[in-house]
Amino acid sequence: MRLPDPRRSRIVLIGAGTYSDPRLPDLDAVRRTITDLAGVFTDPSHGLVPGEHCTVVLDDGDLRTVGQRVRAAAKEAEDLLLVYYAGHGLVAGRRHDLYLALPDSEFEAPEFSSLEYDKLRSAVLDSRAAAKLIVLDCCFSGRVVTDAMAGGEGERLNQLAVEGTYVLTSAQRDQVALSLPGEDHTAFSGRLIRLLREGVAGGPELLTVDDLYQQLAATMTAEGLPLPLNRATRTASRIALGVNRAYAAVAGPELLRRLAAAVAQGKSGDWKGASEDLRSVVEEQTRILGAEHEDTLRGRQSHAHSLGGAGDPAEAARLLWHVLADHLRLLGPDHEDTLRSRQFLAVNLGEAGHREEAVSMLRVLLADRSRVLGAEHPHTLRTRHLLARNLALTGEAEETAALLRQLVAERERVLSADHEHTQRARADLAKLEGGHGV
Repeated sequence: MRLPDPRRSRIVLIGAGTYSDPRLPDLDAVRRTITDLAGVFTDPSHGLVPGEHCTVVLDDGDLRTVGQRVRAAAKEAEDLLLVYYAGHGLVAGRRHDLYLALPDSEFEAPEFSSLEYDKLRSAVLDSRAAAKLIVLDCCFSGRVVTDAMAGGEGERLNQLAVEGTYVLTSAQRDQVALSLPGEDHTAFSGRLIRLLREGVAGGPELLTVDDLYQQLAATMTAEGLPLPLNRATRTASRIALGVNRAYAAVAGPELLRRLAAAVAQGKSGDWKGASEDLRSVVEEQTRILGAEHEDTLRGRQSHAHSLGGAGDPAEAARLLWHVLADHLRLLGPDHEDTLRSRQFLAVNLGEAGHREEAVSMLRVLLADRSRVLGAEHPHTLRTRHLLARNLALTGEAEETAALLRQLVAERERVLSADHEHTQRARADLAKLEGGHGV
């Protein structure tokens, strides 16, 4: 089981909430439903596809345009093709087939003004996508599933016989899908959105479409709402539609514990082992929490810095530039993690041979940490010590000595004369004054 490849997957969300035929009441919840589904499916951290791969067709009455959008997505999709409809379902014709209403559909004669489900089905089945999923949130949507699954008898309607296809409907064969007063979404889609946003407590790391169906069926049955139906061929029920965010709430603290242990391993001298462990942690954080989660950024920061400790400061600096850019964008310039990224970057630039650049960065960082944390905060004092060491390596002995004297006095006052950091600063000053450098 895996998440779909976002580059090779396509999603089409079709919503019809306003209608010209007075016998088709407007569905105010559809617009919010489709908009929020698009937000969930394109979420940078937990979504399925980037925004450009999610097509939204909202209140478009042109059947030709709707068909073109569906066919284009079906042609481009190689991994997952998901087509989702929310609106009125209409039944017409001698076979009582299902039609998906559009804004200009006619209640009595939908055949010429609505999207015939069988045509939608054919477009989806013609796609080369490895997994195909159709979700229908409409009245009578259960007609696309076999009568046997809908609890009825008689011939089977619109059976899907292509491997890797899954159909999920919001209501049984002759039930009416609901939009409850006071709710922002339709009853079915709203509960699906909530599952994708909040996850399933005690559930697996990834939520398959079948996991979601089971949860929806239990929830809607308990609330007295229409029972959703499903039909799958072969392994389609194992299509993963998202990371279980409730799982992430449990896994996140454990990943932070592993991160802290790996950082301690590096500080003890085993930077190579630490970098390997941190890479594993970051991979899991990215998958479970999302690439832009604060914990993931902290993991990336620690992993990059560990590479410098393991002997590759140039690669560490390259990665830290990217981490710093994300920290600035997501957390702001004065956040503790942003300031730490700046310090790690300066350290590794210096170790990679760019001492002058490191000195310039540390001068600015010292001023910023003094402003944000205070002049005698341990992190500020650490920056002062790093600036002194880099200045010493550029030949600025006089300024280095002045900084170290100030640092020794401050650490004696803040930490104690016997603290290891105070002793380290005193040792550096003694070496400098003895003509041995820092």
